[in-house]
Amino acid sequence: MELLYDVSQEAQQDLFEIWRQIARDSVSLADRIENEIHEVFEALGRMPSIGHVRRDITKQRVLFFPVYSFLVVYEQDERPVRILAVVRGKRDLRRVLAERL
Repeated sequence: MELLYDVSQEAQQDLFEIWRQIARDSVSLADRIENEIHEVFEALGRMPSIGHVRRDITKQRVLFFPVYSFLVVYEQDERPVRILAVVRGKRDLRRVLAERL
């Protein structure tokens, strides 16, 4: 079976922090949201062009895809797609991406 996506260490840490924060109120909700985010990763791996460019945030060749109040940031240039970040839309995305890209 072909690997559809690869999750960077930083994005794995993002997922852990998201899960931990949500789990304070509900572990089952945290698990459900984490599963849905992974389903989005698979969809991006199958159809990488479904994301959108955000030149207002970065000039890097990355795409963005929303999941609830989060944005998945990924590279589609190679297979598998590379998940770079999963961040809450309220965060300073320019700063987060400047540190990672």
